[in-house]
Amino acid sequence: MDLGLTGKQVFITGGSVGIGLAVAKAFAREGAAVAIGARNKERVETEAANIAREFGVKTLGITMDVNKPEDIEQGRLIIEKEFGGIDILINNAGSGTEEKVMDTPDEKWYAIWDLHVMSAIRTTRAFVPYMKKRGGGVILNTASICATQPLWYEPIYNTTKAALVMLDKCLANELVGDNIRVNTISPGLVLTPDWWKTAGILAEKEGITAQEYLDNLAHDLAPIDRFASPEEVAETFVFMASEKSSYTTGSNFFVDGGWLNTI
Repeated sequence: MDLGLTGKQVFITGGSVGIGLAVAKAFAREGAAVAIGARNKERVETEAANIAREFGVKTLGITMDVNKPEDIEQGRLIIEKEFGGIDILINNAGSGTEEKVMDTPDEKWYAIWDLHVMSAIRTTRAFVPYMKKRGGGVILNTASICATQPLWYEPIYNTTKAALVMLDKCLANELVGDNIRVNTISPGLVLTPDWWKTAGILAEKEGITAQEYLDNLAHDLAPIDRFASPEEVAETFVFMASEKSSYTTGSNFFVDGGWLNTI
C-alpha cells in the first residue's frame, strides 16, 4: 500500500530509542526524510546515521532536551536550515514515573508536565507555521493507555498523559481550518529498553527473571497475552500520518492488545 509519505519531512522527539526510533525507521521505510531529537548526542547521531544508511533517506540527529525551550528553538533552526520545515510532527518524548500524590514535591510535577505537555505545546508553536505554508500537515502525540486507565503507582504520568489527550482535541479543533490533522496514539504494553530495565529491578525482588516478570505482567493485563514490539506500534503512526487517514482528526487511538477495560 502506498501511504503517500515519500518526500515528506518528519520530526520525532524522543526519537533515538524505543517507540520513537521504531517510528523514525517506519517513516524512513516509506521514503520520508526524518529528523530525530534526543538528549544523548552520541546515540541520536548514531541512530540518524544508521537510518540514512539503511533506507537511503535524508536524516538529522539533533541533540536536545525538550524540557528546555531554548533546545526546541535550536532544533527548529537546524530543521529549517536542513529541511526547510516539516510536514509531520511526532511528539513522543516522555518518561514513566513512580510516586504518591501526597508526598511528591512540586518540582517533579512541573518537570513531567513540561516533558509531556509543554514540550508538545512548544514544538507545535515552533513547527505549525511551516505546515501552514505547505498547505497542511499532521501532528501525532504519544500518550498512553494510562491517560484513560491509570496505574496506581504513577499519578504524575497518568495525569500529564491525560492532559496530552485533551491538548490533542483542542489543537485539532484549532488547526483543522489550516488542513492540519492532530491525533493521539495511546499504547499499552510495549517492549522498550525502559521496560527491560524496570523488569530487571522488580524481578530481582520477586526472585524471578526479567522475562518471567514481563510474561506475568502481559498475562495479567493484556488479553492478547504479550507485549507489543515498538515496530508494531510504529505502523499505527505511519498510517495515521498518511493520506489513508485523511478524515481523522481530534481522536485518541489505543494500541493496547485489549488491555483497556471500557469502550
